[in-house]
Amino acid sequence: MAGKKKNDTVVYELKKGNKILYVGTTNDPERREQEHKKTGKNFGHMNVITRKMSEDGAKNKESDRLATYRKNNGRNPKYNKDSDG
Repeated sequence: MAGKKKNDTVVYELKKGNKILYVGTTNDPERREQEHKKTGKNFGHMNVITRKMSEDGAKNKESDRLATYRKNNGRNPKYNKDSDG
């Protein structure tokens, strides 16, 4: 169907215990988790926190989640470098 966006992207968090270390988006959580491990990020587990949605929708949710985190903690999670992930 022309113009229809694929709903294949989720928002996820990398966590160690209850501490959020990273918020991101992906259309392949298993692959992305392995990529994070290979780059040396030290985390305990990955939580997918949304249903599958369009990439744009997921990016918006990611930005909202990071804004909430900053409001509560005064900064981004450890491994997020900028305000939009």
